[in-house]
Amino acid sequence: MATQRVGDVMTPDVEVVRPSDSLRVAAEKMRELNVGPIPVCDGDQLVGMVTDRDIVIRAVARGLDAERTQVAQAMTRGVEYVYDDDDLTQAAEKMRASQLRRIVVLNRAKQLVGILSLGDVSAELSDEESGRTLEEVSAPSQPAAH
Repeated sequence: MATQRVGDVMTPDVEVVRPSDSLRVAAEKMRELNVGPIPVCDGDQLVGMVTDRDIVIRAVARGLDAERTQVAQAMTRGVEYVYDDDDLTQAAEKMRASQLRRIVVLNRAKQLVGILSLGDVSAELSDEESGRTLEEVSAPSQPAAH
């Protein structure tokens, strides 16, 4: 059987927000799409991710106005990613290691081309491999050091 590539199973045409968008715009898009994380792109380059949790912890909890606060102020930079031509098994390993339910997919020009979810991975890998991925991604994470 041929090696399965990330690009064969990922979800293409991912909705994004810009770093200059307000957090309200990002939250509204999350509500419309029924998702928690949204990639942040400057043009066609991935610059970060913003999650519903980022908005709450980094903005709302600090009293920032969601209408006037830009996504860039709450987003996470240095996002984990895989390439569309990566082997699916290696992508699953990266998801396990970082406990990610979704990971962004870039082409070799580092342009966002899709997103790979735990569901995408589970549907394609063996029952044993997908079960291990789900178990490790879902394991409680260690508290961050202060």
